[in-house]
Amino acid sequence: MTTSTATAPAPAATATAVRAPGPGRLRRRLAQWGFVAPAVVFMLLFFGYPLVRNVVMSFQHYTPKTFFTGEAPFNGTDNWAGVFQDALFGKALWHTLVFTAGSLLGQFCIGLALAVFFNRRFPLSGALRSLILLPWLVPMVVSGIVWRRILDQDTGVLNSFLDTVGLAGHTPWLTSPDLALLSVVLVNIWIGIPFNMVILYGGLQEIPKELYEAASLDGASAWRTFRSLTLPLLKPVITVVLVLGFMSTVKILDLILALTDGGPADATQTLGTLTYQNSFVQLDFGAGAVVGNVLILISAVFAVFYLRANRTEGK
Repeated sequence: MTTSTATAPAPAATATAVRAPGPGRLRRRLAQWGFVAPAVVFMLLFFGYPLVRNVVMSFQHYTPKTFFTGEAPFNGTDNWAGVFQDALFGKALWHTLVFTAGSLLGQFCIGLALAVFFNRRFPLSGALRSLILLPWLVPMVVSGIVWRRILDQDTGVLNSFLDTVGLAGHTPWLTSPDLALLSVVLVNIWIGIPFNMVILYGGLQEIPKELYEAASLDGASAWRTFRSLTLPLLKPVITVVLVLGFMSTVKILDLILALTDGGPADATQTLGTLTYQNSFVQLDFGAGAVVGNVLILISAVFAVFYLRANRTEGK
């Protein structure tokens, strides 16, 4: 009687066979990295290198002479200490917070109201939505120049209108330290409303109509439906709008330069304008890099918040 005995493969050989990728799998991995590599190289060249260079510059004595000699000696934390000890930095930080919070609040509330208004179709609704998009399509510098003419104390359209209706017709909207920041915030709200409206309107369109019909059958009022149904379902879109709006608003420069140039008496000086003035007016590139890094850090914190919020919503 012949007994056949099956020989089990060696464990090491089996593990090696499993781990070793075949030629097809290797080619697929190379192809995947080939598609990703251009984006990685682009990010490193146009985002990674400037970021690292800006951080290094904030620890250097970088002057216009450096562009010719290439010499930028390290001065430790002198640039950081000089910026943080400057009273203008604290004022600019506070103005940035007020400008950003006021702009986001106004843009979001008015944008949400318009999105809810246009969520119900009516004649010429599409044409009206298109007209509301115009402030968003105009370059910000152009908007700033136009609004500077509108808000001019002596020849502005707004003061002329107020004077016609018997109100204060010579209000110094852009030349008064008490009104300049408010005026800039209002102009930025006007510019940002279309972005908020478009994104929130798209979110409202994704909410099933059957839910509203069910709420109506249950006798829910319009306010109760909005508070208990619309807002919870719109929360992911609201998060995107607020975070992206913050990251674009906190660094605004061109609008403020076109309206007030940071004045009067530094009443509209923000971190963005302070970076510009330190770097390109006073030619203190080290101090400008410090303020720029503070802006980057603030944006990074809210970017992390945005990613964590999206991850929580996904779960």
